[in-house]
Amino acid sequence: MRRMLLPNEEAEHAGEIDMYLTAAPDAAAVFVAQRPDGSLGGFIEVATRPWADGCASMPVAYIEAWYVDPDLRMHGVGRALFAAAERWAMDAGFTEIGSDAETHNSASIAAHKALGYEEVLRIVCFRRTLERRAEGG
Repeated sequence: MRRMLLPNEEAEHAGEIDMYLTAAPDAAAVFVAQRPDGSLGGFIEVATRPWADGCASMPVAYIEAWYVDPDLRMHGVGRALFAAAERWAMDAGFTEIGSDAETHNSASIAAHKALGYEEVLRIVCFRRTLERRAEGG
């Protein structure tokens, strides 16, 4: 499911999964949606961040990843996953929770808003590969 959500980050998956499996219970958690046949149909990862854009408290709970199989969407699975993450955050003493969605992901943005999340910021991130130039050039 992580590959479906984050196909360009496959190299990082093993390390990130390991972090969730070994993190202290109050530092990170993963919740899954199980189908009646025992297979998984969705997941949500929540962790502690030192700060998050738009949040007033520090540290803050943060939804790091969220995925629901297409056939389970619009059936309350995503809502239940968010509820589990929010319960974890409240039990850990957090007073707010952050999340994000890429600007082109209108379905995720709409889902966040339907769950009561308010949009607080939109940004465009940039990068440039730095190339070492020849001396004297």
